[in-house]
Amino acid sequence: MQSKELMWTDVFGQPACSAGAVARAAKILAFVCFTAVAAQLAVPLPFTPVPVTMQTLFVVLAGITLGARDGFYALLAYLVLGLAGAPVFAGFSFGPAVLLGPTGGYLASFPAAALVSGHLFGRLGGSRVAAFLASLCGMALILAGGAAYLSSIAGLSFERTIPLAILPFIAGDFAKAVIAAFLSKRGA
Repeated sequence: MQSKELMWTDVFGQPACSAGAVARAAKILAFVCFTAVAAQLAVPLPFTPVPVTMQTLFVVLAGITLGARDGFYALLAYLVLGLAGAPVFAGFSFGPAVLLGPTGGYLASFPAAALVSGHLFGRLGGSRVAAFLASLCGMALILAGGAAYLSSIAGLSFERTIPLAILPFIAGDFAKAVIAAFLSKRGA
């Protein structure tokens, strides 16, 4: 028979009221908030339906800072909040229509990108170089997901969506990867 403590655990695998579980939940919530604020730092581009935002920086930082699992939880919670009606997406938008629109593929890729970034950061040793490489991989996953989805809803070949969905964001994502490396918690 299991002890009461083991029977009453939360989603984090810790006792529901333990200080550790509360701290983890607070960190996850913080990254949900950071991502929501960063979404509002959006610059529309005239030649693509996808704006430049700072969200991807916090997506990869969630994985690097919180770890793969909690980074995934943070970005999944972000999406759930937006789908439930909280105005957390770019331009204070929300709801299923946003995920079905031109930016839906990028947004849907966020949890996986945090997971991949966190996993790679740990596997590569946790250095600033590891944070940079993990961030680039996470951002590449977001760009690929966004381009694939935009391609499917626009009825264009993947190759035709590259100038709309990937190329305008490469320089910015590179800069964000540098920032993520600088801010990485274990960078040396």
